[in-house]
Amino acid sequence: MIPKDHPRYESLMIRERLVEGVRKGVAVLEGLIAHGRGEAFDYLIGERSPEVMDGAYRAAAAMLLLAKDPVISVNGNVAALCPKEVVELAREVNSKLEVNLFHRSRKRAERIAEVLKRSGAEEVLGVEPDEELEGLSSERRKVSSRGIYRADVVLLAIEDGDRTEALVRLGKKVIAIDLNPLSRTSRMATVTIVDNVIRAFPRLKKEVRELRKEGEGRLSDLVSSFDNKKSLKSCLEFISRRLRELELEKADR
Repeated sequence: MIPKDHPRYESLMIRERLVEGVRKGVAVLEGLIAHGRGEAFDYLIGERSPEVMDGAYRAAAAMLLLAKDPVISVNGNVAALCPKEVVELAREVNSKLEVNLFHRSRKRAERIAEVLKRSGAEEVLGVEPDEELEGLSSERRKVSSRGIYRADVVLLAIEDGDRTEALVRLGKKVIAIDLNPLSRTSRMATVTIVDNVIRAFPRLKKEVRELRKEGEGRLSDLVSSFDNKKSLKSCLEFISRRLRELELEKADR
Protein backbone atom coordinates (compact mmCIF):
# COMPACT_ATOMS: atom_id res chain seq x y z
CA MET A 1 0.00 0.00 0.00
CA ILE A 2 1.26 3.47 -0.89
CA PRO A 3 1.02 5.84 2.12
CA LYS A 4 -0.91 9.03 1.41
CA ASP A 5 1.86 11.17 2.84
CA HIS A 6 4.34 9.83 0.30
CA PRO A 7 5.71 12.81 -1.70
CA ARG A 8 5.06 10.90 -4.95
CA TYR A 9 1.64 9.61 -3.88
CA GLU A 10 -0.44 10.91 -6.80
CA SER A 11 2.13 9.90 -9.40
CA LEU A 12 2.49 6.43 -7.88
CA MET A 13 -1.28 5.97 -7.75
CA ILE A 14 -1.50 6.80 -11.46
CA ARG A 15 1.05 4.08 -12.10
CA GLU A 16 -0.97 1.64 -10.01
CA ARG A 17 -4.13 2.40 -11.99
CA LEU A 18 -2.32 1.76 -15.25
CA VAL A 19 -0.84 -1.50 -13.98
CA GLU A 20 -4.32 -2.56 -12.89
CA GLY A 21 -5.54 -1.58 -16.35
CA VAL A 22 -3.00 -3.96 -17.87
CA ARG A 23 -4.11 -6.76 -15.54
CA LYS A 24 -7.71 -6.24 -16.62
CA GLY A 25 -6.83 -6.21 -20.32
CA VAL A 26 -7.74 -2.55 -20.81
CA ALA A 27 -4.22 -1.12 -21.14
CA VAL A 28 -1.16 -2.84 -22.63
CA LEU A 29 2.48 -3.04 -21.58
CA GLU A 30 3.44 -0.67 -24.38
CA GLY A 31 1.11 1.86 -22.76
CA LEU A 32 3.18 1.74 -19.59
CA ILE A 33 6.22 2.76 -21.61
CA ALA A 34 4.26 5.64 -23.15
CA HIS A 35 3.17 6.74 -19.69
CA GLY A 36 6.74 6.75 -18.42
CA ARG A 37 7.73 9.09 -21.24
CA GLY A 38 4.81 11.37 -20.44
CA GLU A 39 5.55 11.30 -16.72
CA ALA A 40 9.03 12.68 -17.42
CA PHE A 41 7.47 15.70 -19.15
CA ASP A 42 4.99 16.06 -16.29
CA TYR A 43 7.97 16.53 -13.97
CA LEU A 44 9.27 19.25 -16.30
CA ILE A 45 6.02 21.26 -16.12
CA GLY A 46 5.83 20.85 -12.35
CA GLU A 47 3.01 18.27 -12.29
CA ARG A 48 0.37 20.96 -12.61
CA SER A 49 -1.44 22.67 -15.46
CA PRO A 50 0.88 25.34 -16.88
CA GLU A 51 -0.64 28.82 -17.12
CA VAL A 52 0.74 29.05 -20.66
CA MET A 53 -1.87 26.43 -21.60
CA ASP A 54 -4.81 28.65 -20.61
CA GLY A 55 -5.29 29.78 -24.20
CA ALA A 56 -5.17 26.21 -25.48
CA TYR A 57 -7.81 25.14 -22.98
CA ARG A 58 -10.12 27.98 -24.01
CA ALA A 59 -9.60 27.33 -27.72
CA ALA A 60 -10.25 23.60 -27.26
CA ALA A 61 -13.40 24.23 -25.22
CA ALA A 62 -14.67 26.71 -27.82
CA MET A 63 -13.92 24.25 -30.63
CA LEU A 64 -15.90 21.53 -28.88
CA LEU A 65 -18.85 23.85 -28.32
CA LEU A 66 -18.85 24.90 -31.98
CA ALA A 67 -18.45 21.35 -33.33
CA LYS A 68 -21.35 19.82 -35.20
CA ASP A 69 -20.17 16.23 -34.76
CA PRO A 70 -17.44 15.97 -32.09
CA VAL A 71 -15.89 12.66 -31.08
CA ILE A 72 -13.66 11.82 -28.12
CA SER A 73 -11.26 9.03 -29.04
CA VAL A 74 -10.40 6.70 -26.15
CA ASN A 75 -7.45 4.33 -25.82
CA GLY A 76 -6.42 1.95 -23.04
CA ASN A 77 -4.43 4.41 -20.92
CA VAL A 78 -7.22 6.98 -20.96
CA ALA A 79 -9.80 4.32 -20.06
CA ALA A 80 -7.63 3.13 -17.18
CA LEU A 81 -6.94 6.60 -15.79
CA CYS A 82 -10.00 8.82 -16.21
CA PRO A 83 -13.06 7.12 -17.76
CA LYS A 84 -15.57 9.01 -15.61
CA GLU A 85 -14.05 12.37 -16.53
CA VAL A 86 -14.08 11.47 -20.22
CA VAL A 87 -17.76 10.53 -20.09
CA GLU A 88 -18.62 13.74 -18.21
CA LEU A 89 -16.89 15.91 -20.83
CA ALA A 90 -18.60 14.01 -23.65
CA ARG A 91 -21.95 14.68 -22.02
CA GLU A 92 -21.17 18.41 -21.66
CA VAL A 93 -20.45 18.87 -25.38
CA ASN A 94 -22.79 16.20 -26.78
CA SER A 95 -19.83 14.24 -28.11
CA LYS A 96 -19.69 10.62 -29.19
CA LEU A 97 -17.16 8.28 -27.60
CA GLU A 98 -15.12 5.92 -29.74
CA VAL A 99 -12.52 3.29 -28.87
CA ASN A 100 -9.46 3.51 -31.10
CA LEU A 101 -6.37 1.36 -30.50
CA PHE A 102 -2.93 0.80 -31.97
CA HIS A 103 -2.64 -2.61 -30.28
CA ARG A 104 -6.15 -3.66 -31.15
CA SER A 105 -8.15 -6.76 -30.40
CA ARG A 106 -11.91 -7.20 -30.30
CA LYS A 107 -11.78 -8.32 -26.68
CA ARG A 108 -9.73 -5.31 -25.59
CA ALA A 109 -12.04 -2.89 -27.41
CA GLU A 110 -15.02 -4.51 -25.67
CA ARG A 111 -13.36 -4.17 -22.26
CA ILE A 112 -12.66 -0.48 -22.80
CA ALA A 113 -16.23 0.09 -23.97
CA GLU A 114 -17.49 -1.66 -20.84
CA VAL A 115 -15.31 0.56 -18.61
CA LEU A 116 -16.80 3.64 -20.25
CA LYS A 117 -20.34 2.32 -19.91
CA ARG A 118 -19.80 1.56 -16.23
CA SER A 119 -18.69 5.19 -15.94
CA GLY A 120 -21.97 6.43 -17.39
CA ALA A 121 -21.61 6.26 -21.18
CA GLU A 122 -24.78 5.25 -23.01
CA GLU A 123 -23.06 4.31 -26.27
CA VAL A 124 -19.47 3.60 -27.22
CA LEU A 125 -18.45 3.31 -30.86
CA GLY A 126 -15.42 1.57 -32.33
CA VAL A 127 -15.88 -1.97 -31.05
CA GLU A 128 -17.03 -2.98 -34.52
CA PRO A 129 -15.39 -0.45 -36.87
CA ASP A 130 -16.85 -0.32 -40.35
CA GLU A 131 -14.67 2.30 -42.07
CA GLU A 132 -10.98 3.02 -42.56
CA LEU A 133 -9.02 6.26 -42.53
CA GLU A 134 -7.02 6.96 -45.66
CA GLY A 135 -3.26 7.15 -45.31
CA LEU A 136 -2.94 4.80 -42.32
CA SER A 137 -1.84 1.16 -42.28
CA SER A 138 -1.95 0.57 -38.50
CA GLU A 139 -4.98 -0.72 -36.60
CA ARG A 140 -5.80 2.90 -35.78
CA ARG A 141 -7.15 3.24 -39.32
CA LYS A 142 -10.25 1.25 -38.29
CA VAL A 143 -13.01 3.64 -37.24
CA SER A 144 -16.77 3.92 -36.96
CA SER A 145 -18.74 5.48 -39.81
CA ARG A 146 -20.89 7.20 -37.17
CA GLY A 147 -17.92 8.44 -35.17
CA ILE A 148 -14.40 9.46 -36.14
CA TYR A 149 -15.00 8.86 -39.85
CA ARG A 150 -17.61 11.63 -40.07
CA ALA A 151 -16.47 13.83 -37.16
CA ASP A 152 -15.53 17.46 -37.69
CA VAL A 153 -13.65 17.67 -34.37
CA VAL A 154 -11.74 14.81 -32.75
CA LEU A 155 -10.33 15.01 -29.24
CA LEU A 156 -7.60 12.47 -28.55
CA ALA A 157 -5.02 11.84 -25.85
CA ILE A 158 -1.77 9.89 -25.45
CA GLU A 159 -1.78 9.45 -29.20
CA ASP A 160 0.32 8.34 -32.16
CA GLY A 161 1.36 11.17 -34.43
CA ASP A 162 0.55 9.33 -37.64
CA ARG A 163 -3.18 9.24 -36.92
CA THR A 164 -3.20 12.89 -35.84
CA GLU A 165 -1.55 13.79 -39.12
CA ALA A 166 -4.00 11.65 -41.09
CA LEU A 167 -7.02 13.20 -39.36
CA VAL A 168 -5.81 16.74 -40.05
CA ARG A 169 -5.07 15.83 -43.67
CA LEU A 170 -8.67 14.62 -43.98
CA GLY A 171 -9.90 18.08 -42.95
CA LYS A 172 -10.74 17.36 -39.32
CA LYS A 173 -9.84 19.63 -36.42
CA VAL A 174 -7.85 17.74 -33.81
CA ILE A 175 -7.57 18.57 -30.11
CA ALA A 176 -4.64 16.69 -28.59
CA ILE A 177 -3.81 16.16 -24.93
CA ASP A 178 -0.12 15.35 -24.85
CA LEU A 179 2.52 15.94 -22.17
CA ASN A 180 5.29 16.06 -24.76
CA PRO A 181 5.25 19.44 -26.56
CA LEU A 182 7.81 18.10 -29.06
CA SER A 183 5.85 15.06 -30.22
CA ARG A 184 4.46 14.83 -33.74
CA THR A 185 0.97 14.64 -32.25
CA SER A 186 1.50 17.96 -30.46
CA ARG A 187 2.97 19.61 -33.53
CA MET A 188 0.36 18.29 -35.98
CA ALA A 189 -2.78 18.91 -33.91
CA THR A 190 -5.01 21.95 -34.37
CA VAL A 191 -4.97 22.61 -30.63
CA THR A 192 -2.56 20.90 -28.25
CA ILE A 193 -3.03 20.88 -24.49
CA VAL A 194 0.26 20.05 -22.80
CA ASP A 195 -1.02 18.53 -19.58
CA ASN A 196 -1.76 15.25 -17.84
CA VAL A 197 -5.07 13.66 -18.86
CA ILE A 198 -6.14 13.37 -15.23
CA ARG A 199 -6.04 17.17 -15.01
CA ALA A 200 -6.98 17.96 -18.59
CA PHE A 201 -10.44 16.38 -18.82
CA PRO A 202 -11.85 18.04 -15.65
CA ARG A 203 -10.31 21.37 -16.69
CA LEU A 204 -11.83 21.11 -20.17
CA LYS A 205 -15.25 20.44 -18.66
CA LYS A 206 -14.84 23.54 -16.49
CA GLU A 207 -13.83 25.68 -19.48
CA VAL A 208 -16.77 24.40 -21.51
CA ARG A 209 -19.21 25.35 -18.77
CA GLU A 210 -17.70 28.83 -18.48
CA LEU A 211 -17.74 29.46 -22.25
CA ARG A 212 -21.19 28.04 -22.88
CA LYS A 213 -22.77 31.42 -22.18
CA GLU A 214 -20.64 33.11 -24.86
CA GLY A 215 -22.00 33.78 -28.33
CA GLU A 216 -20.89 31.90 -31.42
CA GLY A 217 -18.88 34.89 -32.59
CA ARG A 218 -16.78 34.97 -29.42
CA LEU A 219 -16.21 31.22 -29.60
CA SER A 220 -15.15 31.47 -33.24
CA ASP A 221 -12.70 34.25 -32.34
CA LEU A 222 -11.11 32.07 -29.64
CA VAL A 223 -10.57 29.29 -32.18
CA SER A 224 -9.38 31.41 -35.11
CA SER A 225 -6.96 33.48 -33.03
CA PHE A 226 -5.26 30.45 -31.48
CA ASP A 227 -1.82 29.60 -32.86
CA ASN A 228 -0.72 26.10 -31.87
CA LYS A 229 2.93 26.65 -32.84
CA LYS A 230 3.16 29.78 -30.70
CA SER A 231 1.44 27.97 -27.84
CA LEU A 232 3.92 25.08 -27.98
CA LYS A 233 6.81 27.53 -28.18
CA SER A 234 5.50 29.27 -25.05
CA CYS A 235 5.32 25.91 -23.30
CA LEU A 236 8.92 25.06 -24.17
CA GLU A 237 10.01 28.50 -22.97
CA PHE A 238 8.10 27.91 -19.74
CA ILE A 239 9.88 24.58 -19.20
CA SER A 240 13.27 26.15 -19.93
CA ARG A 241 12.58 29.06 -17.58
CA ARG A 242 11.39 26.73 -14.85
CA LEU A 243 14.52 24.58 -15.09
CA ARG A 244 16.74 27.65 -14.89
CA GLU A 245 14.86 28.85 -11.81
CA LEU A 246 15.23 25.46 -10.14
CA GLU A 247 18.95 25.52 -10.87
CA LEU A 248 19.25 28.99 -9.33
CA GLU A 249 17.37 27.85 -6.22
CA LYS A 250 19.81 24.97 -5.90
CA ALA A 251 22.78 27.34 -6.28
CA ASP A 252 21.46 29.64 -3.53
CA ARG A 253 21.34 26.90 -0.94
